Amino acid sequence: MKYRQLPRTDLQLSEVGFGVWTVATDWWGKRTDEEQASLLENALELGVNFFDTADTYGEGYGEEVLFKVLGHRRSEMVIATKFGYDFYDKTPRIGHQERPQKFDKEFVTFACEQSLRRLGTDYIDLYQIHNPRVTALERDELFETLEQLQFDGKIRYFGAALGPDIGWLEEGQTAMRDRHVHSLQIIYSILEQEPAREFFPTAIEHEVGLISRVPHASEVLTGRFIEPPTFEEGDHRSLRRYEWMTEALKKAEKVKVLAQDDARTMAQSAIKFCLAQPAIVSVLPNLTNLDELREYTDAPETQDLTEKENSMVLDLWDNGFYLVEPVPEFREI
Repeated sequence: MKYRQLPRTDLQLSEVGFGVWTVATDWWGKRTDEEQASLLENALELGVNFFDTADTYGEGYGEEVLFKVLGHRRSEMVIATKFGYDFYDKTPRIGHQERPQKFDKEFVTFACEQSLRRLGTDYIDLYQIHNPRVTALERDELFETLEQLQFDGKIRYFGAALGPDIGWLEEGQTAMRDRHVHSLQIIYSILEQEPAREFFPTAIEHEVGLISRVPHASEVLTGRFIEPPTFEEGDHRSLRRYEWMTEALKKAEKVKVLAQDDARTMAQSAIKFCLAQPAIVSVLPNLTNLDELREYTDAPETQDLTEKENSMVLDLWDNGFYLVEPVPEFREI
């Protein structure tokens, strides 16, 4: 495993991190308690030190499982969690419908204390605003509260995690330029390059570390599918339109040449594409089994994409992958 410095901090993050949502929810397939523990334990053994969760994952379970499985190794981990959704309000939720958000001082302070309790720790390394809109980022009270939590030693640094269907380009630029967050979590992959490419120069200028999730674009870039698969009801991947998946697989055919026999798999190439951006500090692939864990955590040690390969991928994006019909737009959450 290789590590990168989160700018303006003393945090070193593994280039491949662990998105805890895959073991805290059933949105990406179901796993037993034993499978969850095995994934987390083996990830740490393989050099993953960056674990990204959220208070809403499993209504707190995404934090509890980290403490349950790895709490005795807290000093070896960089823990990031998120806040902003009031899941304490037990009003029935329909499907994946968005919960109400709160960013006032009282709620943020309360949410932080609850996360600390569930994580079994007295500090959070990276506290992220979860899917904020610009109106939230414009609230001075929110950032005064985060600075107070820093002063109190409850959090070390703060960032924002963007939800593309909720807040995206304007929110990302505002968070970096006006609020000087330490990190910004985004979506970036071979198949979903915008607006992330617009964030890169801003991140470099303002010394913000980017954290890139879903580098495999709903597993299309793993090389495992040749036609749209079907998933169990409730699986997040089943929410993606059939048309989007069909067209995405056509795109993936154009980049399968990135796989280099025994040197680099297609899935590893997708991760290396993200890591080619110096502004990106860590990549969060969806880890669901031990084979994926080994393959993805090996990615940083594989061959870098050549300048020609990177240019090819950028050109394909800029030209719609040279497909006759436009690809329906659809983004991960």
